[in-house]
Formats: sequence, C-alpha cells, structure tokens
Amino acid sequence: MKSAMHQLSLHDVSVGYDGKSVASKISFDVHQGEIFGFIGLNGEGKTTLIKTILGLREVLSGNISVLGQPVYDLEAKKNVAYLPEKFMPSWFMKGEEFIKFSLSLYGKSVSDEDIKSMAQLLSLDEASLSKRVQTYSKGMGQKLGLIATILTGASLLILDEPMSGLDPLARARVKKALQDTKDKGQTVFLSSHILSDLDELCDRIAILDSGKIKYLGSPKELKEKLNETSLEKAFLTVIER
Repeated sequence: MKSAMHQLSLHDVSVGYDGKSVASKISFDVHQGEIFGFIGLNGEGKTTLIKTILGLREVLSGNISVLGQPVYDLEAKKNVAYLPEKFMPSWFMKGEEFIKFSLSLYGKSVSDEDIKSMAQLLSLDEASLSKRVQTYSKGMGQKLGLIATILTGASLLILDEPMSGLDPLARARVKKALQDTKDKGQTVFLSSHILSDLDELCDRIAILDSGKIKYLGSPKELKEKLNETSLEKAFLTVIER
C-alpha cells in the first residue's frame, strides 16, 4: 500500500431509489494504491452504491468523498474512471478510436505503442484495434473497455464485474494488468462474483449483506477468522449467519 491517503471515503451512507433505501449506514475508506473488493449477492445494492459513488444517484443520507472532495465535485470526477458491468463500446468506432476518444475525455493521450502494449498484455489481437467494435465479441469489448479505463491514468478505477465474459487466460491477463496498475500507485475498487479472483487480488474487501457491511478487512484475515480455506466458503459463512 502506497499511502494511507483515502481515495474514496463513505461515512454512514444510505443509498436507494424512489426514496427506498437498499443499503444503509455504509462506512469504509479505500486507500491509495490498494485493490479493494466489494462483494455481495445480486440485489443487495452493490450497483446502486457504485452509481451513487459516481454521482449518478443521490445519496439518501451520509457523505461520500473522492480524494477528499465531495463526490459531485467536477475536479474529483476527473480522477475517477469507471467500467460498468454491462459494457459495450460504441459499435461504429474502431477499437483504437474508442480508446483515444475515452482518453481525450480526461485530457490525456498515449502513443500507439502504449495502446498496442496494453492490448498485448490483455491478449486482445492487435489487428482488432483497426476494426469496428461491431465486429467484437463480448470478451473483446470487455478487454477494450479495460484498456481504455486503465490508460486514463485516473487515480481511482471503479470496475463492476470486469471479468465478465472473459476466458481463464484473459482473466489471468486482466489480473496481471490490475496488479501492474496498483504497483503504479493507482487504486482499484472492484466488484465481482468471481471470489477466487478477489481472494488473489484484493488487499481488503467489504461484504454487503442485507443492506449492511458485514465484514471489512483482508481476505486472509476473514478466512483465518472463520477457519475456511477459500474466500468463497468464508463469504457463504458470513451471509448465512
């Protein structure tokens, strides 16, 4: 971990829609240079909380800050890059065009070699960068989105199910890319149902169940506490209690 500085802070946050709370009194901090995993079953409010962190939904109560600034602050938003779960880049653009367009939104540009290098790291065929996105498979589109998100250089990357649609080789490459990203000082907030990946990647995790945070700490500490051999088994023990 690079620093104790908080990239993301939530204090007594309640989120929901139509005035109805789906998660309440949520508090945790995400530190600079760590990979933080956010875990919960479908319907527990994970995506709602992520959208609220991004300023796409209003906070029902509590406070959220990004790099010490209110979540709605435009300067704070410039330091956040987001990859949604159901992601498909603009079909009419070529892969390389999409990446460069995404980076331009952050006032950033990278060389063609940097793009090709990242594509190689994620096992995205270099030739596909010159093809229109409409020819991409779901997995190819996911890799393209990850490339664009990582290359923004944003301080905080928020990734919702980034392994979705990826085969085991691609997942291994993505994990390597996220570890490299962490080593460069960027922070990753990661939501995924693939708990073996989170067990391998994450410095700390938060488990959301029944609208509350039921565990906050490292995967290793949770497994030791519950005398379980895998994060998946430990997670199931937590939510079944």
